[in-house]
Amino acid sequence: MEIQYIKGDATQPQGGGNKIIVHICNDIGGWGKGFVMALSNRWPEPEAQYRAWHKSGEGFRLGRVQFVEVSGNIFVANLIGQHKIRKDEDGNPPIRYEAIKEGLQEVADKASELNASVHMPRIGCGLAGGKWEEIEPIIKEQLTEQNISTTVYDF
Repeated sequence: MEIQYIKGDATQPQGGGNKIIVHICNDIGGWGKGFVMALSNRWPEPEAQYRAWHKSGEGFRLGRVQFVEVSGNIFVANLIGQHKIRKDEDGNPPIRYEAIKEGLQEVADKASELNASVHMPRIGCGLAGGKWEEIEPIIKEQLTEQNISTTVYDF
């Protein structure tokens, strides 16, 4: 199975059945720039639950995923895949590829459980500073090679 690339809005996932929208969050509880704003404009629940999760501290760490049901068949996956929000002292971007790999395994398990397709923007390539040529193989390994239908949206 291949990744499908389409022009469109990842907050309006195409197709029928259950859908999981994946996006990358940071590990410091910040929510306020990038794709999260499009999510917040559509549904208040992912931000509210992410902030509550951060506040509770329970299992809130790199590589973990929080699934938030936003409609009868759409879930948002808050995947913690970036450390802080700025480059570190060595100039490395906030992206953490291992955390994305770990989180996408959790997404794959949930997609299988729900018989859901997975939808996302080019995760990790905006504010997190990641490179698509690093992220795409992780998506293939964790999702499409597990026969999970995956669509990437270019806005």
